[in-house]
Amino acid sequence: MTVQDSMFPATAMPDKDWWHALWPNPDRVIKALRIEPGMKVVDLGCGDGYFTAAIARHVGAGRVIGLDLDPVMLEQAQAVCKGMTNCSWLLGDAMALSRLLDPSVDYALIANTFHGVPDKTALAREVAKVLNPNGRFAIVNWHPLPREQTTVLGQPRGPKTTMRMSAEQTRMVVEPAGFRLEKLVELPPYHYGAVFIRTI
Repeated sequence: MTVQDSMFPATAMPDKDWWHALWPNPDRVIKALRIEPGMKVVDLGCGDGYFTAAIARHVGAGRVIGLDLDPVMLEQAQAVCKGMTNCSWLLGDAMALSRLLDPSVDYALIANTFHGVPDKTALAREVAKVLNPNGRFAIVNWHPLPREQTTVLGQPRGPKTTMRMSAEQTRMVVEPAGFRLEKLVELPPYHYGAVFIRTI
């Protein structure tokens, strides 16, 4: 099985041109999601490090751990974060997160990937195992709009319409893993951030 075969469906790293056009200010996204200076954060499915670098800038004396299944993506993320001393990297499967990380993380982020996770509640349980008490888990998801309506640089972008999840659908699969929805953040033009707090 190749790395691509083992990835969550429809979660490959998109083309940089439209990705940067969609997210022109990743630092603003990180701030809106209530990631705070000093936190220890894990960026699940970090891809090429676009949000990882923003987290690193924001947490300052804290730490960010970029995790991805694809070694090529991790290499790109390391290059993007070159010179940042508060970054570390893990090659591995997010579904095995509790075997890869000590339970001492303040915050976990998964951006633009959750829609493709086959067992979403199981992933949330893995996240809960590594979070500190009252730790937070944020999911950045596409709003459930028809794909033809989510255009970037003139073309439809994002996952298939059928894979998109409403905030309520996200809440229903995450809360059984020991979380409570704390805040919903609008991330225009096409996304929302669901911020959950650990309750177990």
